[in-house]
Amino acid sequence: MKLSDLAQVIRSKNAGPRRLTLDIMFATDADYQKAAQSPALGPEAIGRLYGLPADQVTVIPYPVGRAIKVVMARRIMAGDPGDFDVYGAQQHAPLLQVEL
Repeated sequence: MKLSDLAQVIRSKNAGPRRLTLDIMFATDADYQKAAQSPALGPEAIGRLYGLPADQVTVIPYPVGRAIKVVMARRIMAGDPGDFDVYGAQQHAPLLQVEL
C-alpha cells in the first residue's frame, strides 16, 4: 500500500533556511499505527529517498495527533542559488510513492 493511499495529509515546509519538515497525518489510529511501524518511514529509508545520511533525518511520531513529523537538513539553503523551492512547499512529493 502506498503512503499516499493511507495518509490524509502529506505536506512539506521549511523549518528555517537550513531545515525542512515533512508532515504526515492520518484519519484513524489504525492507519497511523501501520505507517508509524513501517521501516519505509524510518530515518534510513527517508534519508535514501532524499539523498541524505540517516543522521540528518529525525522522525518524530506523534500518536495523540495521529501524525508523523520528519525533520531533515536541506541540501541547499533556502534562497541560495540552485534552490528551486524557497518555501519547501513541494518537497513532500517523493513520499507520495512510498510503499509501506
